[in-house]
Amino acid sequence: MERSRIVIMAACSAVLFMLAVGMMSDSHAEGKTGEALFKQHCSLCHPDGGNIVNPQKTLSKKDREKSGIKSKDDIVKAMRKPGPGMTPFDDKTISEKDAKEIAEYVMKKFK
Repeated sequence: MERSRIVIMAACSAVLFMLAVGMMSDSHAEGKTGEALFKQHCSLCHPDGGNIVNPQKTLSKKDREKSGIKSKDDIVKAMRKPGPGMTPFDDKTISEKDAKEIAEYVMKKFK
């Protein structure tokens, strides 16, 4: 009898654990990745990290650094208040969290 109770408790614990993991995965899946956000908001003008408006200002590390953009925060600032030719993205268009996801993606992807 005691062994049956332990087996039932273990099975219930396993099911609850799997449900909790599933809920965490679902909530993470609802948020978009930096790559998905980049494709949604940036890739039209920056295909493959290029720049269709100003080809000298690509998203490559070398070109970013020439423009004084050396960190994720610098990328977010450039998104919020860009130079000529780029549409500004305020925090209503791209949330701060999403902007940071995009910046992280740009730093990793375009070296």
